[in-house]
Amino acid sequence: MIRIVTDTTAGLPSDIVRQYDIAVVPQVIVFGEEEFLEQEELNQEQFLAKLTSSDILPKTAAPAPAALEAVYRPWVEAGDTIISIHPSTELSGTVRSATVARLSFPDADIRIIDTRTIAGPLARMVQKAAEWAAADLAADTIVDRIHALIGRQRIYFLVDTLEYLQKGGRIGGAAAMLGSLLQMKPILTLHEGQVAAAERQRTHKKALARLKELALNEAAPGDEALFTVMHANTPELAHSVARHLASAHNTTDVLVMHLGPAIVIHAGPGSLAIGFFTKEV
Repeated sequence: MIRIVTDTTAGLPSDIVRQYDIAVVPQVIVFGEEEFLEQEELNQEQFLAKLTSSDILPKTAAPAPAALEAVYRPWVEAGDTIISIHPSTELSGTVRSATVARLSFPDADIRIIDTRTIAGPLARMVQKAAEWAAADLAADTIVDRIHALIGRQRIYFLVDTLEYLQKGGRIGGAAAMLGSLLQMKPILTLHEGQVAAAERQRTHKKALARLKELALNEAAPGDEALFTVMHANTPELAHSVARHLASAHNTTDVLVMHLGPAIVIHAGPGSLAIGFFTKEV
């Protein structure tokens, strides 16, 4: 049997996790001297409440190799094949932890994949891997298909404020002040596994329109786009964007989900993101 493992940076909805018996290893959220296991000891609402009330910027830490080893062990002992799918190594140390954990099982078939992304596109790759495993596809085929998706994934973020980018050292204080005065709204993306600026718009309304435009212009046709709309405490807006994408792109497959702490720490509450896959080359 093929088993699928991921971590909480995927933000995968619980119904999909239960449907395919996906193992989700928690990231560690660090507020000063306090550490919490994401979703197990600190859920999304609690994290956002602490983030907005804290004077210090929290950090995230990858799960320890022992945490992944504990997940792998019963499936290895059952003789299962494991496909462990995780975020970009530039954003998280999870792949490194998984690689160390695999050393404890030298004879096991454990495939570790660095997806070069995070959040929605990562969630979609995990979901597809689980679907393919349930359909009895071979592990080699699943891994090949995931690697094909990696080159086609895209994600764009719209932040509500530049404050968290400034706190995280993404931009200097003067630039943050100027941006606030001019109501500049940066649209962020991932480039080679790292957060990068894509565009800037003068108002939130214009930035939101451009965010949707970018996604619709670049996405593969219909359901092949595998859209995800991710939000940090703006569910109504996220569902509105999802309805727009579904209608404009002729697809019913648009997944709405929370942005995980690893992104919200830098982007801040009120952030919105769209993930999707481009056409096959």
